[in-house]
Parts: sequence; structure tokens; C-alpha cells
Amino acid sequence: MLRLQPMTDFIIRCSHRCKIFLILFVIPVLILIGTVATSPAISLDELVANIQTAYNHTADFKANFMQKATIKSIDRTIIEKGTVYLKKPERMLWNYTKPSMKKLIINPSKAWLYMPDDNIVYIQDAKKALSSKMTIRFLTGIGKLKDDFEIAFPGNGSVNTEGNYIITLIPRKYEAGIKSLLLTVDRNNFRIVECVFTDMYDNTTRLSFSDIKFNINPPDELFNFTPPPGVEIYNIQGQ
Repeated sequence: MLRLQPMTDFIIRCSHRCKIFLILFVIPVLILIGTVATSPAISLDELVANIQTAYNHTADFKANFMQKATIKSIDRTIIEKGTVYLKKPERMLWNYTKPSMKKLIINPSKAWLYMPDDNIVYIQDAKKALSSKMTIRFLTGIGKLKDDFEIAFPGNGSVNTEGNYIITLIPRKYEAGIKSLLLTVDRNNFRIVECVFTDMYDNTTRLSFSDIKFNINPPDELFNFTPPPGVEIYNIQGQ
């Protein structure tokens, strides 16, 4: 199933690092971050509309991230850190720096996953790597939250102990095993404080973001990659 595989096939080949494929579901989350003030109380429809408006006005962003991936069956959590860039349409760079280095780069033509510790680069045609309808819609700037997700406040309440909003998103269509997304939204500026992905096996990936910068117009060259000399290259073919 390569239809949503930047990084299923990429990551199936990367042992415990299989959680990287969830990156593509961060895109519809990250680019929703906005800066509009809100009133103390807000309905679900109002909250979703404000998030959507902020998303529509975000052309690009840069942020630091921390990723905690927990594999339930073996009770193991892997913590990774790095920097992410996204630029509409269809450009992103995830630069992992701790505990080990790796890069995921996508532009309108190609997708690369570079793992220097293994001296390997996986390459795939971007259109095949990004063939998920949900992902393409958001990357091309026409995504609509209500079209792609069932959205609700959780049963245990619409705010957390800090007063930030909590919403649950359920994909309307099967998307690489993603069961649900839980977003924590800052009530004062609509920035995503945290997002948690749960898959069909109840594994979770928790992402938090800091030092976020919007509309900085990073150069397109940032989203290109030339494999270093001597690296082993695997070309992934779509199905």
C-alpha cells in the first residue's frame, strides 16, 4: 500500500523508526496554527472555523519539535527532536537531530528519507508518496477540516487544566492506520500546543512544537536533496 506511504514503505524498511510515517498527518495539524484572539467561551463550530481561517492564511512555517512515539505492545517510548519546515504547496523538511540524525524531504517532484547512520537514502516520486487525498488537500492549501475529519470535543471536557481547548479528529476515510488525533489548542491564539496520534494498535505519537515562525518564505532549495557520495540508494516504486 503505497498510496499513503511517504512513509509506510520507507519506514517498514527502518525497523523501530516506523513511527516516522505519522509525520504526514502532522501537516494538516501544523499549518493550522494561527494567531487570532478568541473569547473565553467558544463553540466547536467557531473553534474549527477559526483554525481553518488561520490555516488558510499560513503559507509556510518553521518550528522546533519533540516527538514521543510509544509502542504499546513492548511498552517502549522513543523520544526524538529536530526542526521542521513546511511551505505550500507540497514542500516540507523534517530534520531530526537527536538522538540520531535523519532527514525527510518532500518537494513537488521527489521524496527522500535519508538515514546517515545506516548510510541509506530512500527515494520516491512525490505524487505517489503524497497520494493520500487528505494530505494532498492540506498541502495544496484547499483542505477543509470538516470534509476530512469527524470533529468533536472529548467526552471528558473541551478544555484542559490550563484552559486550552481539546478537540478530537477522526479521519472520515482510512488513512494508514490512523485511528484518531487529539489536538490541544491554545485558547488565546489558536496555536497547537500538542497533538497526539493514535493508530489501530493503540500506539501513540505525541508531538509538541516550540519557537514557531510563520510566513518566513524559506527558499525552495531547502526542499531539495542530493544524496552524499557512497550512500546506498533505494528507489521506491508505487503500486
